[in-house]
Amino acid sequence: MGLNKIWIRTLSDGLLRADQVIGLTAHATPSIPGKSPRWLLDVTIAIPAGSGNNSGWDVGILHRTLVQTPVEPVEAPEVLARLLSRLDEPDTAGIIELKATRSSDGAGAIQFDFHSFDDRRDVSSRR
Repeated sequence: MGLNKIWIRTLSDGLLRADQVIGLTAHATPSIPGKSPRWLLDVTIAIPAGSGNNSGWDVGILHRTLVQTPVEPVEAPEVLARLLSRLDEPDTAGIIELKATRSSDGAGAIQFDFHSFDDRRDVSSRR
């Protein structure tokens, strides 16, 4: 995908250019005593990240969290992939913002909004 003019707002890291994304995942955080697990919708970025300690150095893939929800965001990676595919057109530019919501049946949902820099192509999706 081209997507070099499409940006995705992350939960705490600012904006990420969409053409850097190579993976989309939803997963639960570990349960901690006194704290319920949360579901995270993450992107994997095409840039390795390293960290180390006295035992050595480890290079792994870099993840950025887009949104977190108290319940599983069913099919959220697929919905975001479809939105990115729809936006992969020349001269399309803007920001994708995500917001955790709940559907009428109480299931986890994520709202995906695209805010065009052109303002004529704003689109929203919910899953």
